[in-house]
Amino acid sequence: MTGYIIQNISDSEKVVINALTTSSLYFTDINPALQVAYNKMLRNILVRSTGSNFKFAGRYMKSSALLGYYRRVNYYSTKIQTRLTSENYPDVHRDPRFKKLTSDDLNYFKSILSEQEILRASESEDLSFYNEDWMRKYKGQSKLVLRPKSVEKVSLILNYCNDEKIAVVPQGGNTGLVGGSVPIFDELILSLANLNKIRDFDPVSGILKCDAGVILENANNYVMEQNYMFPLDLGAKGSCHVGGVVATNAGGLRLLRYGSLHGSVLGLEVVMPNGQIVNSMHSMRKDNTGYDLKQLFIGSEGTIGIITGVSILTVPKPKAFNVSYLSVESFEDVQKVFVRARQELSEILSAFEFMDAKSQVLAKSQLKDAAFPLEDEHPFYILIETSGSNKDHDDSKLETFLENVMEEGIVTDGVVAQDETELQNLWKWREMIPEASQANGGVYKYDVSLPLKDLYSLVEATNARLSEAELVGDSPKPVVGAIGYGHVGDGNLHLNVAVREYNKNIEKTLEPFVYEFVSSKHGSVSAEHGLGFQKKNYIGYSKSPEEVKMMKDLKVHYDPNGILNPYKYI
Repeated sequence: MTGYIIQNISDSEKVVINALTTSSLYFTDINPALQVAYNKMLRNILVRSTGSNFKFAGRYMKSSALLGYYRRVNYYSTKIQTRLTSENYPDVHRDPRFKKLTSDDLNYFKSILSEQEILRASESEDLSFYNEDWMRKYKGQSKLVLRPKSVEKVSLILNYCNDEKIAVVPQGGNTGLVGGSVPIFDELILSLANLNKIRDFDPVSGILKCDAGVILENANNYVMEQNYMFPLDLGAKGSCHVGGVVATNAGGLRLLRYGSLHGSVLGLEVVMPNGQIVNSMHSMRKDNTGYDLKQLFIGSEGTIGIITGVSILTVPKPKAFNVSYLSVESFEDVQKVFVRARQELSEILSAFEFMDAKSQVLAKSQLKDAAFPLEDEHPFYILIETSGSNKDHDDSKLETFLENVMEEGIVTDGVVAQDETELQNLWKWREMIPEASQANGGVYKYDVSLPLKDLYSLVEATNARLSEAELVGDSPKPVVGAIGYGHVGDGNLHLNVAVREYNKNIEKTLEPFVYEFVSSKHGSVSAEHGLGFQKKNYIGYSKSPEEVKMMKDLKVHYDPNGILNPYKYI
């Protein structure tokens, strides 16, 4: 196994990691001051981590596992107790069609699964990691997690659950942001974490076939060794699964260059609600025989079938990367720089991200030991990445582009990474924003698509609405503020409302206001994070009644008992 060593781990950090990973330490028993210290320590280690695995005390550990420890320590150190979703949303009722688990059900699962593939809630086994979402906004009550090691076992599980009408929540890395991967009530959790093998890779075509549970970063590292690269990149790449990425149709940082998964995914292996295995792991880029069935499952969030295998077209690994971090004085200037970048950097432009000033202030609060890239503060910042096959050519094009936009006064300041370390450090100021947004207690996240000219106006309108409701300000006000950042190249805004607590007053102020605003601009209420539980009631702001009916008809047809990921999507 390939691993990555986290550099400069102090003796105190080694003690904490050892305690958290080798003992049955209960975080509630940790002194509150130590909870905070542990939280900061783990965060700092994660920030320094460069890969999905690292070596500690002679063994390899996934950074996703360490992220889990961090999430749990952070949970207690911030003293935020995640309330049950059923308590927060009393209007949502458990479907009486679904069976409650019995000893007979457990005995059946024991007959087809090993002890290591079954996790049961008990005094010694805490399932909160599986029951709670990344933002600690949603919390289910599942008492059983199944982690099958083969597709055939997934089939047997679903066949049984369908016959017995046991509701099932498919779960990958549990990095979703809309409550789509955690139970609402007591649904059985079916984790794909043990389906984590690379099946095949063709170094000529660049086609990768892998299990759904392969961690995205591991998949990318594998093909990178073959001089290829995964066609998308996400902040959660060290934890999210390839299958989950496809199931949510994640977009990420490379969509500008390589397009969406609807174009990159060539085939899928899917287990249907009745246990039938549909093997459509094709490797042909051109196949016009009949309906393109895989498209039904890309973005379906595990509601009509569980993705267990993925065939995807990877892209040649660029030989040269450049990253520049720029400042501008208005969002209009962000748009001007984007137009110029497309014109002058066209074939090598791989990412164009924008961040507002507030987002970088929050990032600074988490990157205390990192120097801010620029001397002065500005209203907006831009991160541009180029990638190509000839460094001299790329450097020359980027240099000319930067000289032009700075001479014309569109860009006020900027810096270009001089080596790999600086490149990664510049990216941190973009990638740290999601974590920093929830550092005060929580965050309401809205990923939406809008026409580029209207992209930032939603942030301004949201801040105005929160101020009018007298919710935003210093403590004890519940809202820290609304920030905006995102992928300019595909019109994807990430609106994050950083809060000190989750409460209904904030939620009512934001919803449906945000969705109404997006609809008025003819945008989409979900750009890449999916619908999940959070947005299921708001799909009508982006889709017509006829389209919604067709989706519901498909759900009923393929999952007549409604066992897959209930209470969500539509």
